[in-house]
Amino acid sequence: MGKVNFSDDFKRDAVAQITERGYPVAEVSKRLGVSPYSLYAWKKNFSQPSGGDDKDAEIRRLKRELTRVTEERDILKKATAYFAKDAK
Repeated sequence: MGKVNFSDDFKRDAVAQITERGYPVAEVSKRLGVSPYSLYAWKKNFSQPSGGDDKDAEIRRLKRELTRVTEERDILKKATAYFAKDAK
């Protein structure tokens, strides 16, 4: 099996899932079929440099977590509506 070359856009999108949307590296790795080592290397190359301020880093972390939790909530709402419809 040969080495697969991924485009820079693919790599940036994968890194964005980790850094901006807050998904775990293992989950993104499994979903995209890429090794976790590759994801960490891409993250090092493509992630945006931090401003160096602890407050900014905390804000970014909280925004990522909020996005993830909001997506999870929306999925649960849809599931609840689906199962409530079947119960009638």
